[in-house]
Amino acid sequence: MRLLFCLAALVAVTFGQDANHTPPKVMVYSHDPGEFGKANTLICHVSGFHPPDIMIQLMKDDEEIRNAEQTDLAFKKNWRFHLTKSVPFTPKEGEKYSCKVTHGLTPKQYAWERNRMVWPRLQQHLFFTSPIS
Repeated sequence: MRLLFCLAALVAVTFGQDANHTPPKVMVYSHDPGEFGKANTLICHVSGFHPPDIMIQLMKDDEEIRNAEQTDLAFKKNWRFHLTKSVPFTPKEGEKYSCKVTHGLTPKQYAWERNRMVWPRLQQHLFFTSPIS
């Protein structure tokens, strides 16, 4: 009987957590238009997610770029969180840049598109990046 009760409690907790799970919306862009050989900033903005446990990695050819800066975790009134990570970079032809987001058990990778940049006032009107993995 105790085993059945423990199993029922475990199922309730598991499904209760899933009910509050909201996947992140991800935008990967650069501060300036992407030009090969020109210094720029790679930015990954992740928003609208819950719970707050998340890991963001900026990648170059599937290797993490070190020394990236991350904002403090913040949330809106609805308890959906947002976070931004950025790093200076100089894109070169043939290199692939992306943002790897791990929220829950499955990491997803989002590609940087060379011609995408976001101005702060227009940010809320742009579409979000689709995962590549």
